[in-house]
Amino acid sequence: MRIAPATPVAVLGMACRLPGEVDSPQKLWEALVEGQDFVTVVPLERWDADAFYDPEPGVPGRSVSRWGAFIDDVAGFDCDFFGMTDREATAIDPQHRLLLETSWDAVEHAGIDPAELAETRTGVFVGLTHRDYELLSADCGAAEGPYGFTGTNDSFASGRVSYAMSLHGPAITVDTACSSSLYAIHQACRSLHEGESDLALAGGVSITLEPRKSVSGSLQGMLSPTGHCHAFDVAAD
Repeated sequence: MRIAPATPVAVLGMACRLPGEVDSPQKLWEALVEGQDFVTVVPLERWDADAFYDPEPGVPGRSVSRWGAFIDDVAGFDCDFFGMTDREATAIDPQHRLLLETSWDAVEHAGIDPAELAETRTGVFVGLTHRDYELLSADCGAAEGPYGFTGTNDSFASGRVSYAMSLHGPAITVDTACSSSLYAIHQACRSLHEGESDLALAGGVSITLEPRKSVSGSLQGMLSPTGHCHAFDVAAD
């Protein structure tokens, strides 16, 4: 099979919301250069880490890790800016909200007025794997409400961005676990290469809101007892 040469891709704009109040590409670069570590004990506004912690691996209902890297003000969102009611915005997974905000910021960072992208062949490719908000919505009975399905379903994450900017390119959400964001970028590059999209927004989001999936991951040996993964290192645990 003959494979066509890869099409060069230019990165025009970027945006991020990361732990440590890193909310711009410049701040991310500075944090990397300085080797900053934003891992902390799980904040109480997420959950009581001590109530679910046990250093002994394999304890049912407990995790060997009580640490993570968390962004501030995860609930903050300007619903009026995106033409939503408070009720709808509250029902939407915070991950979807962050994607809306950072997508808008990335377009502006590229020097483009988002309004100019309306009806253009601009694709949206999102990597998303956690659905903690779906569990929380079910716990409080919100899953049965009018926005219960669209508010927490992964497939709507990319569609929201496309709808907010009136884009006419593909809107695709992918889940390949920890590689979801990377695969979303891969899909965006393929879409550009094949002429399906003229521009593309690509990225991902991951917010841990409650402990149940963390506990499950711990029982499978997926979490580090030290709170750091030590990737590709002899100290990996």
